[in-house]
Amino acid sequence: MARRLPSLNALKAFEAAARHESFTQAAQELCVTQGAVSHQVKALEAELGCRLFNRAHRRLVITSAGLAYLAVVRDAFDRLALGTENLLQQHNAGTLTVNTSPNFASKWLVHRLGRFAEQHPTIDLRISASPQHIDFAREDIDLAIRHGDGNWPSLHVTRLCAEELFPVCSPTFMRGRRALRSPADVRHHSLLHITERRDWAKWLEAAGVTDVDYARGPVFSQASMAIDAAIDGQGIALARSALAAWDLGAGRLVRPFALSLTVPYSYWIVCPKPTATLPKISTFRAWLLAEAAEDSRRMSRT
Repeated sequence: MARRLPSLNALKAFEAAARHESFTQAAQELCVTQGAVSHQVKALEAELGCRLFNRAHRRLVITSAGLAYLAVVRDAFDRLALGTENLLQQHNAGTLTVNTSPNFASKWLVHRLGRFAEQHPTIDLRISASPQHIDFAREDIDLAIRHGDGNWPSLHVTRLCAEELFPVCSPTFMRGRRALRSPADVRHHSLLHITERRDWAKWLEAAGVTDVDYARGPVFSQASMAIDAAIDGQGIALARSALAAWDLGAGRLVRPFALSLTVPYSYWIVCPKPTATLPKISTFRAWLLAEAAEDSRRMSRT
């Protein structure tokens, strides 16, 4: 059965007039004319079939029916205000569930979360890592960081950073008898590969090095494993700039050569379009972009 509800504007006018015992002061609070408040109250009285106020000697006197109805209206307004505040709190703060790849989580995101928590203590992050792209319609995820070409028309998409591919190694490789002084010097060290060996072939060709056996060296299924092996001094890895940024900034890795390769894919911040402007999602997106911009500035100085 349909609810029989008076006009919200009429209820607001009645509640304000009852509180101030004045149409004029109610009008000032509601930013309307005194006549508008009077008209709204009269319309409400007509709909309810009873008088809510007596007008006597230029002042309002609320009737017994008006007092009884005022308690109902104030209770309803209080409940609406509380429900609205609770909903806004959920959107501005509370839990934010983020999904990304294991590589991005371990080499870029996790190390920085302490800074986010300090800046935004009311947002409680939940981080999940999976190699596959999640389905927002089926999974309880607010935001994801994907690696790809950014072509997801059904989602709100923001590029996190541009990417390059370049060699990285332990700082120990920059000194000693087999120090890396030119690209040809990679022949003295193991080459670390991710999934397959074609990237090293492309980089060596771009560097003009033709006498290095790029097929040698271990192959890792995850980029984070190859980067960690490079940090450990096990060889030279080709790393994407986003995944190497934290370790480069901390001095655990160095770039022995400036030459880099462009890559077709990069990292993107994605979420459902209807929730893209929610405050907690906007806040986390802005923080991600600020962190990536700082990485870019720092790496441009190396």
